[in-house]
Amino acid sequence: MTYVLTIDGPAGAGKSSTARRLARRLGVRYLDTGAIYRAVALLLDEAGIHPSEEDAVRRALAGARVELRDEGVLLNGLDVSLKIRTPHIDRVVSAYSALPCVRSALLGLQRDQAKYGSLVVEGRDAGSVVFPDAPLKFFLTASPEARARRRCLEREAKGEDVSYEETLAAIRERDRFDSSRETAPLRQPEGAVLLDTSDMSEDEVVEYFEDLVRDAVRRGDVEE
Repeated sequence: MTYVLTIDGPAGAGKSSTARRLARRLGVRYLDTGAIYRAVALLLDEAGIHPSEEDAVRRALAGARVELRDEGVLLNGLDVSLKIRTPHIDRVVSAYSALPCVRSALLGLQRDQAKYGSLVVEGRDAGSVVFPDAPLKFFLTASPEARARRRCLEREAKGEDVSYEETLAAIRERDRFDSSRETAPLRQPEGAVLLDTSDMSEDEVVEYFEDLVRDAVRRGDVEE
């Protein structure tokens, strides 16, 4: 039997790094749903298609191919793993991902991944929309200030010029947008374990979740 474990939460809460490491420690596959939306945002942004042009969005999606591989994210055969992680894509991705036509087009692609074995899935609606029946659901959060500090450290490590104030403002705006959008708003999924990581290290978060999963396996709630 395979299982799906979901990790949702706002931008900068540590979902991606936690989910990636947790999947590795559990010996299962990792699915970054946010990367799929970022790839689509990159496609539409580079094509000059505004989120208000839904007919053009649908046409662009009809001919697009997004692939998730161990080595990165491919968009129409090209590796865009670095291009989807820029501050510009951070700013525009919410507007595109809020479109019902985008979310419906990508829903099947995400759900299909569970056919190939157990998954750790991270995103903003992984446990509420994509896999609502997942037996293990977690919701990561942290204060906007803690998340802004983490984002700045990540980008400084890449040699990027960053402003804490601008990063904090962008995170607060992203929170507002994601929580208030009509389609799949950011919210804690029913039955999800809530964890505030503001004062926790990444190691502590991963170990905490791994212990919960191992306990669930021992109780027979899920099978390895």
